[in-house]
Amino acid sequence: MTSGIDGELAEPPTGLDGGPGGRPASADQPTAHEPDEDGGDDGDGGGDGGDGGGLPPTIYDVARAAGVSIASVSRVLNGTRNPREETRDRVLQAVAELGFVPDGAARALSVRLKEVVGVVVRRPQLSPRQGMFAAEDENLQFPDMINRGMELVAQRYSYDLLIRSVDLHERDGRRIFALARKSDGLILHDWVLETEQLIRLGRQAPVVTIACVPTPTTVNVRSDGEGGITELFGHLTQDHGYRSLGYLAGHPDSPDNVTRAATILRLTQEAGVEYHHGPRWQGDFSAAGGLRVIEGLLADGTPLPRAIVCGNDQTAIGVLHALARHGIEVPGQVAVCGFDDIPVSRHLSPRLTSVRQPIQELGATAFETLHAMIGVTGPGSEDPRGRDIVLPTELRRRESCGCLPTAERQA
Repeated sequence: MTSGIDGELAEPPTGLDGGPGGRPASADQPTAHEPDEDGGDDGDGGGDGGDGGGLPPTIYDVARAAGVSIASVSRVLNGTRNPREETRDRVLQAVAELGFVPDGAARALSVRLKEVVGVVVRRPQLSPRQGMFAAEDENLQFPDMINRGMELVAQRYSYDLLIRSVDLHERDGRRIFALARKSDGLILHDWVLETEQLIRLGRQAPVVTIACVPTPTTVNVRSDGEGGITELFGHLTQDHGYRSLGYLAGHPDSPDNVTRAATILRLTQEAGVEYHHGPRWQGDFSAAGGLRVIEGLLADGTPLPRAIVCGNDQTAIGVLHALARHGIEVPGQVAVCGFDDIPVSRHLSPRLTSVRQPIQELGATAFETLHAMIGVTGPGSEDPRGRDIVLPTELRRRESCGCLPTAERQA
């Protein structure tokens, strides 16, 4: 993995101290990440750890020395979940070297970990308007592929995922704060809480967001949407010479959509390229939404731009179908591009040019980061809260933009 944007790391930070303030809590002052359901704060807690002069070693010191999580130390000391022999040996060696004696408070802290991470997905309700694309929009869900990346890492750490979906416009937060009581930390997809709620939640439990924005108390993981759109725009306007572009948008309040729309608006203005956008180009990140927009434009006799950039690949599927139904050749008359590079994109006809996001890697990075915030300790650890971890994108050039049907190329 390469370096992230603006100095942030694309590699998920490992070995972060376990206290919510970035410092390990002492064995005498166990920290509880237990938020009240109404969002009340139970306190930040956090002691000075076992590194101070003359202080007895704590469970955090054992985890740091062994290079494992507090949960792993807990399993070894409590004889639960059959930890791997290698892990058991490392923990017991660290216990012996440090002279660690687990007292009641330390043991209570270790067993308080539930080994469960809550995941909140913003999932719109499917409606009859989905029509022929209901199956595609249900089964090509971008969050599900991100969750698969989380799942693979969670299995490695013997963690379970507790997944809850919220409606597109659900904002009261009560269900999310309730989920925090049942888990060691939360991963939130997209914009599921208002900023003030997110900051408050981050003071009470470790929180990582995906494709959102960072706050002083939370970490955000996203892909480089601005860089991806910039690369795609250059390919369409410079390599192919297209002078009119349209952007078929996703959810209006989605941070990903906002970034993509703002970037393409800026680029078209700077280059003097005709830009088609606005309410009539408003989709919803679904194939049905893409179909609906194109059908509406054609029904009104609105001329289409030379190239259409879709908010995601699912939208592009609907656009390709609508154009084919009206006998509009792709890419001969209208070029079509997507964003995400979901697996089906390379099997469409024509094959879809798309900006590839590292979809599973987004989920894996989010889980690794949250796991570190929950309790992994190690040398050089630091408090990650407030970070915006950006993963790189890459342009996948295929035939739908006008490239020749040769072996797939990436920019």
